Amino acid sequence: MTETYAIISVDPRDETRSPTALTETTSTRVAELCAAAAAAAPAFEAAGRAARAGFLRAVATELEAGREPIVTTAISETGLPRPRLDGELTRTCYQMRLFADVLDEGSYLEATIDHAADTPMGPGPDLRRMLVPIGPVAVFGASNFPLAFSVPGGDTASALAAGSPVVLKAHGSHPATSALCFEAMRRAAAATGMPDGVLGIVYGQQAGAELVADPRIKAVGFTGSLSGGKALLDIISRRDEPIPFYGELAGLNPLVITEAAAAARGESIATGLLTAVTGSAGQLCTKPGLVFVPAGAAGDELTAAVRARLGELDAQVVLNERIRDSYNEISAGIAAAGGVETRTSGGPPPSQGYWVTPAVLEVRAGSLPTAVTEECFGPFAVIARYDDSEQLRTALDGLPASLTATIHCEPGDDELTEALSDLLRAKAGRLVYNGFPTGVLVSWAQTHGGPWPATNTQHTSVGTSAIRRFLRPMTWQDAPAHVLPPELRPGPAAIPRRIDGRFELPE
Repeated sequence: MTETYAIISVDPRDETRSPTALTETTSTRVAELCAAAAAAAPAFEAAGRAARAGFLRAVATELEAGREPIVTTAISETGLPRPRLDGELTRTCYQMRLFADVLDEGSYLEATIDHAADTPMGPGPDLRRMLVPIGPVAVFGASNFPLAFSVPGGDTASALAAGSPVVLKAHGSHPATSALCFEAMRRAAAATGMPDGVLGIVYGQQAGAELVADPRIKAVGFTGSLSGGKALLDIISRRDEPIPFYGELAGLNPLVITEAAAAARGESIATGLLTAVTGSAGQLCTKPGLVFVPAGAAGDELTAAVRARLGELDAQVVLNERIRDSYNEISAGIAAAGGVETRTSGGPPPSQGYWVTPAVLEVRAGSLPTAVTEECFGPFAVIARYDDSEQLRTALDGLPASLTATIHCEPGDDELTEALSDLLRAKAGRLVYNGFPTGVLVSWAQTHGGPWPATNTQHTSVGTSAIRRFLRPMTWQDAPAHVLPPELRPGPAAIPRRIDGRFELPE
């Protein structure tokens, strides 16, 4: 790439275009950043868990100090409301500090020691194993979470916690926000003495492709569309050295409402459902896109309540032109495949900006059109009316996998709930009961993943075990004590370890 182009920031509410001081990253600069990350990797690992924990806590402090300009800029680039973005920044700072706690606690290392001893297979050597950093990681920012799945997001936090330098690909929908967050993180790195090259950032689609192709990059974290993920996988397939690609990609996130639940809680379920479908203009990867409602009076009342609330909504702004056009095309295609569509009564979208009209489509579960199984990113959902539990299970069995699946049930539904849980466990990374899947808590027990096409990995991208993606196992056999990592050396340790098969807590 020999030419560079100025990066323009676009306000999706009215398409106002504002120049920035940023330019698309050249091929030479991409290579320099990757080389710097590779050079920084040994020193970053050697800095140790305590230093990296301090770095992550400093990142949180710097982001909080820059809250006002960061959130204000994000509003102008995404159209998302201030409370949503304020909460997102708070979440991001929390997860930085949580991963610092993960480093302090240390069990993520899976430190294991088997002392030399006689075994049924003969004399055994001294073996000491733990997880070590995989090396420099490329992280692609997501459009829909400019502060929690982007430059300072969960992929970045978990990779840095693992001891892997990160080269970021800023998303084109919020370049100025990305730059502000990156500068805050870079200040934190300098203040805590992290090595040069531990953080880098590139701008532009071509620069992102070159980043993934660079041989010094050892893993990729990506949150985005299925087509975008496949494009990066194609690049990886052409590398001499294949590397892990951790993609969080797509999902219908089916939601099932039993007849008893519809009868007992129809009004409240309808309210919560529409909030989940239209919150953040439906631009959440956990949005329930396909909702199974029983036929009959209780289901009729619930569906009528959804329609009534939908009719009170106006058009909503989405993040960029591509999302708007894709939403209009896919929702129209699903509607054309069959069903009764209900749109809002708030009038047409504004002529300027990237606005869409929320919509709900009703179909019969016994004859689901193939188009219904395609994710429609935005404030759109399909209600599938089912006649009985057998028809429901048949319809669910034919769906692709998702990040989540949800069941609304009542105590008398135990047998059906158990059957649905068994079926849906194979199709989701998280099962939700009597709630809604939007809102993904960052915690020790969280899973944000699932079978293809939700993701292409067995790991989670949210929660403390997300760190596992950027680590690899390493064993030292009969090693002198001085070459071992501190966590594996003889004597007491400050972290949990498994020694000769027994799990031991720190003294």
